[in-house]
Amino acid sequence: MKKRLLTMGVCAVMAAATLTGCSEGATKNAIDLNSMSLDEIISKAQEEGEVNSVGMPDTWANWVETWTELEEQYGIKHTDTDMSSAEELAIFKNEANDATKDIGDVGQSFGPVAMEQGLTLPYKTSYWDSIPDWAKDEDGNWIIGYYGTITFITNKDLVKDAPTSWQDILEGDYNVTIGDVSVATQAQSGLLSAAIAFGGSESNIQPGLDFFKKLAEQGRLDMGDTSVARLEKGEIEVAVLWDYNSLGYRSQIQENNPNADFEVTVPSDGAIQSGYCTIINAYTKHPYAAALAREYILSDEGQINLAKGYARPIRDDVVLPDDVKAKLLPDEQYKNARFIEDQEAWDNSVANLATSWQEEVIAYAK
Repeated sequence: MKKRLLTMGVCAVMAAATLTGCSEGATKNAIDLNSMSLDEIISKAQEEGEVNSVGMPDTWANWVETWTELEEQYGIKHTDTDMSSAEELAIFKNEANDATKDIGDVGQSFGPVAMEQGLTLPYKTSYWDSIPDWAKDEDGNWIIGYYGTITFITNKDLVKDAPTSWQDILEGDYNVTIGDVSVATQAQSGLLSAAIAFGGSESNIQPGLDFFKKLAEQGRLDMGDTSVARLEKGEIEVAVLWDYNSLGYRSQIQENNPNADFEVTVPSDGAIQSGYCTIINAYTKHPYAAALAREYILSDEGQINLAKGYARPIRDDVVLPDDVKAKLLPDEQYKNARFIEDQEAWDNSVANLATSWQEEVIAYAK
């Protein structure tokens, strides 16, 4: 589950959060984590002895090693409840009077929403200066820990020449699987990437819709999901996925079938990048353990753990071991990839995307 299919646009999330639960009368943590030393936080975290996360399961981006090491080094036990970013914000709000969750990992655009709704407890960590300005708010209410980039994963047993651009796909004769653009952030980012390749932008996604309409009219738009099971069965020729999903799926398939031949490429003419950020629950019962968890996630060890799960660490001053770096795509593939530059415009586009996708793409599918 997790954020492979992040449901709901930010506008919808804000509306839903307004309708769900009520935190009136609930007491937020008054502690100032940013005024404390790391030693003080560690000591108090060890007294708490546990941290309960949402949307940070063992199998996603190799979270398991971080949770294991937190327990081994500090005695902090961990549990996770897997859910989407929208659900994470909702549970923080709904449980304000009796919080059961301490920290969450949400899509990049959800961090500011959580802060605006008063659901976050700030903590900058000792790695603050190593975090790019765009990847954090000024007080540490949300901090991006890792990010992904849109890629193609191609079954070379079915497609001889793997596409390296959206133009290649347009000129090909194979089917393409992108997932449900009406609800999935990964798929929506794929559509935006295609739009950029053909002159579009966050405020003008029409070129992306036109691109997929052409595939639909040709009978080349695979309407199925982008699961590893379908890839393994040979049901998918080319899929559009985050790089950590493409690389992770390939690795998983090749564990069972070493001869499986899948090529992963970043489209050279348009590839959106997007991060995930930690948010500490403003109502958490374990604020120090949650702060220590964020501290560890941004440490060299925590960043390397994420890279082992094929995610790109947010800190570029972390030196990845050679065997870990070898798991990732070469840096040169990312030279034309970019992050969203106009978040407000993109949020507005996403708000209407379900209707546009249905009327302008799905309606023409064969």
